[in-house]
Amino acid sequence: MNDTQDTPDRVPTPCPSCSPDLETVHEILTVTEGGGTFTVRCSECGHVHKVTPDHTHEVTLDVVVSQEGESFTANVTTDEDATIEVGDEFILETDEVLSTVRVTSVELDQHRRVEVADAEEIETVWSREVDNVAVNVTVHPKDGRREDSRSITVYVPGDYEFEVGSVEEFGDDEFEIDAFVVRSDATGYDRDRYEVEGDTVPAKDTKRVYAYDQASTAWSAW
Repeated sequence: MNDTQDTPDRVPTPCPSCSPDLETVHEILTVTEGGGTFTVRCSECGHVHKVTPDHTHEVTLDVVVSQEGESFTANVTTDEDATIEVGDEFILETDEVLSTVRVTSVELDQHRRVEVADAEEIETVWSREVDNVAVNVTVHPKDGRREDSRSITVYVPGDYEFEVGSVEEFGDDEFEIDAFVVRSDATGYDRDRYEVEGDTVPAKDTKRVYAYDQASTAWSAW
């Protein structure tokens, strides 16, 4: 019988005799020193064979989530040999929230910030929510007098797409997109600023949008 206190009495595993593709319940007969190999007996056909158990361990990480100017702390569990990198996205589920977040910084001991690290080395994962985001838009007057430009904030789903040359309407604001700047935690971009007609970006990757006012022919700074 099982001679290791922390080892279960039974394990699910394929049986090479009667079920090579599907797991069946097996009784553990013996365990090698250190728990590296089990000798097991299939409960379906009685075949005795050896298996190597999965020794993957998990770690719990502290996650700080930024959400529309506020932040909260939660926990996430992952394999200890997992790699966490700036730009990674994962689903965070707590009693209060279920949302997709993106890693913005990885903190090790002594408050060291890095771009990537193994999970077992990480003290805190800094992140922001990307299901719904706030995007800052600088709106210039139609006549190009940039000293009269104004800034607005639009709230959209993270996958909402902005396109250079397109006209957007949010409430009383209507503007034509001239350019956009991507966030530092966004991946897959070869530069920070895009201004060619047809260039697109999802809202969750957008740091700022630049546009020209289309709402009225008369511009007022008030």
